[in-house]
Order: sequence, then C-alpha cells, then structure tokens
Amino acid sequence: MDAPTSPASGFHMADVRRKRPTLRRAVAVGELRAGPVGFAALAGKTLPKGDALAMAEVAGLQGAKNAAQLMPLCHPLSLEYVDVRCVPVPERHAIRVYCETSLTAKTGVEMEALAGASAALLTLYDLTKPVEPALTIEAVRLLFKEGGKKGLWVHPAGMSDDERTHYRPQSDPRLDGESVAVITLSDRAAAGVYEDKSGALLEQRLQAMGADVSRQLLADGIEPLASVLREEATCGTPLVLCTGGTGFGPRDLAPEALAQVAPRPLPGLAELFRSASSAHTPLAWLSRNTCALVGDGTLVLLLPGSPKAVAQGMDILGPLLPHALAMMRGLPHA
Repeated sequence: MDAPTSPASGFHMADVRRKRPTLRRAVAVGELRAGPVGFAALAGKTLPKGDALAMAEVAGLQGAKNAAQLMPLCHPLSLEYVDVRCVPVPERHAIRVYCETSLTAKTGVEMEALAGASAALLTLYDLTKPVEPALTIEAVRLLFKEGGKKGLWVHPAGMSDDERTHYRPQSDPRLDGESVAVITLSDRAAAGVYEDKSGALLEQRLQAMGADVSRQLLADGIEPLASVLREEATCGTPLVLCTGGTGFGPRDLAPEALAQVAPRPLPGLAELFRSASSAHTPLAWLSRNTCALVGDGTLVLLLPGSPKAVAQGMDILGPLLPHALAMMRGLPHA
C-alpha cells in the first residue's frame, strides 16, 4: 500500500491532537467611518432598515460562530462565550466594534473574534449605505489574546485605558525577584557525556518569569540531592525545581531523596502534571515526579529529565508557582 501523501496544494489544518486544552480568550476590534450624515442616522437609530447597532451585534454573534465555515483551515469550535459591542465614537463619526470570544480548547479563538467583528462591521455597512455610501471599514485587528503556551499577547498598537478596564486582560504569572534553584540530576550529564539541555531550558523559562536563577548539576542518587535540598532550605531559597531522576531506573531516586528531607508532600501538583501531560503521551503516567515542602519555606518540584517534559511541566505548573509561594508564606492568595 502506498504511503499517504500530502495534498497537492500543501494546505492542511494545524494538528492539535496532542495539545493540552487551556482557557482561551480573544478580543477583536474594528471601526466603521460613517461621516456626519451616516453617523447621525446610526446613532439616532433612524436608518431605513432599522436599528443597525442591534442588528450588527446579532450578526457578530453569527459571524463568530461560523468562522470555520468561512475560513477553510480554521478549526470548528464550540464557543462557550461571545460578546459583541458597538460603541459610537462621535469625534470621528465612527462606530467602534468589539467582539470577545472564549472557550477551553486546544487552539485559539482569534479567528472567531475577528470573524465576529468583521460580520458586525459589514452589517453596519449594509444598513448605513442607503443614506451614506462613502463608508470606510478600517483598523480591524486582534486587540489581545490569552491562553495557550504563549499566554497574553497584546497588539503592538496597544489598548486604551477604557479597553483595559472593560476587558481586564490577565497578565502572565510572574516570579519577579524570587530566588529559584534549578537542579539537574543525571550521571551522564554530570560526567560531561552530554549537555544539560533540560536545566538550561528551566533556567530560561524561569528567567522569563522574572526569577533570579541558580543552576547545579548533580549525579543521580539519594544523598547528593538530599544534601543540596537541605542547604537550599537552610539558605531560605523559596523554590527549587529539579529535572531528572523520576523514572523507574535503578539510579532514578529523586523522589526518595525528596522524601528524606520533606515531611510535607504536595501531591496535587504532581497529579496535575501527570494528568495534563497524558494529553501529549500516555507515558506521562509512568513518571514518579512529585512535589513537597522542605522546612517551612522551600517548595520543591521534581520534573522528568527530558527537555520536552520540562517544557510541558512549565506550561502546566508554571502559572501556579506564584500562587503556591503565596500560600506557602501565608499571604493572601485568593
């Protein structure tokens, strides 16, 4: 049997089968410039065809829900929330249209927001052209999006204070100024057989969150790690992330090392990691990664040793770390 071939066009939908569902949100915006005559009829609801603002909001809902019917490579999504607003801007004789979309999914909702805003703007155009044909649709763009691996993205043109107050985009979690120790457990990496890519990736991701990061490379085994964890707790390091030593091999002893120095396990974070990672691979259930408190002020997370697993671990657990540290310190964290 011949191997499957790609379509001659080269087009294909993005493969999201192994992506992890996250809460996604997007807001698109655009304007209809109507001129003084058209704007007065729009704002005053005196257009021949009726209330264009109300009809545009309905059309925006339909446009967002039917994005996949208009754009061939757009994934069909069952949107959980759509809101369309038409805001008059008298100083420009314009109607500013916003479309917000949201759901928990493996892919973003930007195209749905843009389709909704565009449908609303086209409806405004259609209902206004009998009294003012010189209309302009302009500045249609994604205002911001949230969710997925990349978190919050805001258009380079920025957002007004009113837009930020209304939509309240959620900033990515930060670890500004926090001291974080990264420990890689690997006999071969410690011997120089191969490069410590997982530790480097952890350092990079934590620094991107604003943390002050130190790195160590240890051989596998119980005592090397247990000793370092005691030292970090004594020094008051609030967060320690370890990579490696969580498998079934005879030298994979990171959980045993942590158990020696940490009488307060935190199983929920490890359970979340395995459950969410299983969306990528069923092998996630074979990991013995765990989490615990050493003393009263050091949170320790054990992650698997592969760079891919480390990246997934930070995607899944990274957003929870600031909240976890606040809980550990007895600070308000609601």
